[in-house]
Formats: sequence, structure tokens, C-alpha cells
Amino acid sequence: MNIIIITGASSGLGVEFALQLDNVFGKIDEIWMIARRKKEMLEVAQYLEHTTRVLDMDVTDAQQMERFKKLLADEKPVIRMLVNCAGYGILGDFSASNIRAELGMIDVNCRALTEMTYLCIPYMRKNSRIIQLASSAAFLPQPNFAVYAATKSYVYSFSRALNQELRAKKIYVTAVCPGPVDTPFFDIAEKTGSTLAVKKLTLVRADQVVERAIADSYHRREKSVYSALIKGFEIAAKIVPHRALMEVMRCLK
Repeated sequence: MNIIIITGASSGLGVEFALQLDNVFGKIDEIWMIARRKKEMLEVAQYLEHTTRVLDMDVTDAQQMERFKKLLADEKPVIRMLVNCAGYGILGDFSASNIRAELGMIDVNCRALTEMTYLCIPYMRKNSRIIQLASSAAFLPQPNFAVYAATKSYVYSFSRALNQELRAKKIYVTAVCPGPVDTPFFDIAEKTGSTLAVKKLTLVRADQVVERAIADSYHRREKSVYSALIKGFEIAAKIVPHRALMEVMRCLK
């Protein structure tokens, strides 16, 4: 049985990946959608042509991940693509933030993504793909987005290194690094009252980001960056001292 696994599949980019991958892949038997909100996933699943398995689970819960591990062992699917979309971000001054929420970002964005990837790799074969949702925030430290940017730097670094490790098995990893995307992400990120000053200037559609990510994964690229503006930001982060860029970002707050 050939399958696609998508985490964070109840909203935003996770839903968009499910919709687009359903149209792209003809030789897939099932799409497994993973998220905590079952109702939202079932609503999406009714629009998919492929058989869809909805797994309402928390990827940060050790017992639930153990059950997922057993599910893989029992069914022994061939995972043709893993898309790790589960994650969230919080804007604001770290010292004034809710530490539980900040630590939760690390659990979801880093630890759970790493564990899910580790569990799935043994079931992948030649030409399988892994898509990891990083962010343009991975390109440099970001004041008032400190923990989120750090978690996405981890995802970006991990993905690039893993891509090299798995190339001998002909399994390819792509880190997706979008800027602000028109999804419910900011409904959570801005609960603190903070706002991302450049959001309205750089906001792009989710379908555009996902379409580019799928194409870049198909072409075995280790990184997917949508829009000229974010590509320019990436270049600036490589050639301009980070201290100067962070000062600009602080002033734009």
C-alpha cells in the first residue's frame, strides 16, 4: 500500500497539501491526514478522490506516537511522501510570554517533526519524498519571534543535513521556507497583541506556496522559497550582518 502522510492536516498549508497532492499523485492508495481536530479533517477528506485515513492525534503525545508507530508496524505501508506541516508560532517579547506556549513550539516544531520523520523513514523507498515546513524565519534570528525563528532554523538545518544522508537511498528532503502566508497561522501568532509589521506587504496565498513546494520536491531541491521578495530576504540574510538586519526588524516592530 502506497501512502502519503500529512501532519497539521486540519488547516492552513496542511489542508492545501492534501488537496493538491490528491490531484498530483495517481498511484497512491491512501492519504493519511494527521492532526488533533478530527472534524476539520473529515470536512477536507470528503473532497479528496483518494481513500483518506483521518488520524486525530497529538504528535507531541508520547503514547499517541507509540500507537502510530505500532500502526506503521502492523500495516507496513510504503510511504511515498511525508509532509510535516504541524507547527505554530507566537509573536512577542520572550520574557513577557507564556513559557508553556513557548516550550510547546519547540515540542511541535522540532521534537515532534523529528520523531515523525524518524518513524516514517524505514517505510520509505527509492524516490520517496519528505517535505518539512520551515520558514523564512529560519534565515536569521528574529526579535519578538525568537523561539519560533530558532525552531525553524532547526528544521531548516535538520532537513538539509538529512537530505544529504538519505540521498544514497534516493530519498529526497525539501525544506519549505515561505514568508507570511494567508493561513490561520497569524490567528495564533498574534494572540499576544503583537503584529508582524511586514505581513501585509509580503502575504502570499497558501496554494502558491504549496504548488511551488511540490514542484521543488519533485525536482529534488533541498529548499523551496516562494516569491522574489522572500528570495531577496534570504540573500540579504547571507550577505548583510545579522545584527544590522535585526536592528531594522526591531525598528519595524
